[in-house]
Amino acid sequence: MIISVASGKGGTGKTLIATSLALSLEDRVQFLDCDVEEPDAHILLKPAFSQREIVSIPIPRVDEEKCTHCGRCAEVCAYNAIAVLKTQVLIFPELCHGCGACSYLCPEDAISEVGREMGLVEKGCSGEIEFIQGKLTIGQAVAPPVIRKVKEYIDPQRVAIIDVAPGTSCPVVEAVKGSDFCLLVTEPTPFGLNDLILAVEMVKSMNIPCGVIINRTGVGDSGVEEYSCKEGIPILLRIPLDVQIARLYSQGIPLVEGMPQWREAFLNLIAEIEHVVCKEGSQI
Repeated sequence: MIISVASGKGGTGKTLIATSLALSLEDRVQFLDCDVEEPDAHILLKPAFSQREIVSIPIPRVDEEKCTHCGRCAEVCAYNAIAVLKTQVLIFPELCHGCGACSYLCPEDAISEVGREMGLVEKGCSGEIEFIQGKLTIGQAVAPPVIRKVKEYIDPQRVAIIDVAPGTSCPVVEAVKGSDFCLLVTEPTPFGLNDLILAVEMVKSMNIPCGVIINRTGVGDSGVEEYSCKEGIPILLRIPLDVQIARLYSQGIPLVEGMPQWREAFLNLIAEIEHVVCKEGSQI
């Protein structure tokens, strides 16, 4: 089972939830940090890394002697990474997504490909938890290739917990894609509600079942509760605004280690998710 932990906005406690889930399952879980622009789950889980892999994508290189400047490569590039002038072809590597369409469809076979480093994948262990994280190279703007490489390590024999970047952009879609269930972490505020609605629309468009976790209950308003009820989205867990929880997080101590009484709540959360996933599967 693959469980992605996402949020419409940053700072809702997504990594707090994801790491607590992993620690509650212990020996039968993988943790994948797919927030490759700002991976921080390692601060809480403290893995020992034993393997590193460079992530690169193919960038076009034009042989000017073969090129007739027909413009076909620019036509097929969905990301405007190629501009064809009368006597020159301009390549913009920062825009290229490495799809390979330009080299494949070049009628003169004038385009070859060279690797461009995009990031790094690190693999290790945190106790019994298999830990994989991606790091986007500083200055790079395209995160999905690194996320895809992280997800290649998913073991179908284990429960995979995916810590997703905040928002609903391309990196989030790439990380959530293929999940059996998506946990949406939010807070009971107007901002939390607004971004939760966007996140719900995203997962619904991908036909992924979801549930809501409300963090920092006791402040804000009832908007998130009312919306979830109206949309038929289950609220699977409520975590109160608690100084002790905040203090533990600021010290890099996972919730279920600093407050062991929460472990049972996360085990129950996993059981509820398994029930929903099994139900969805039987309906299909």
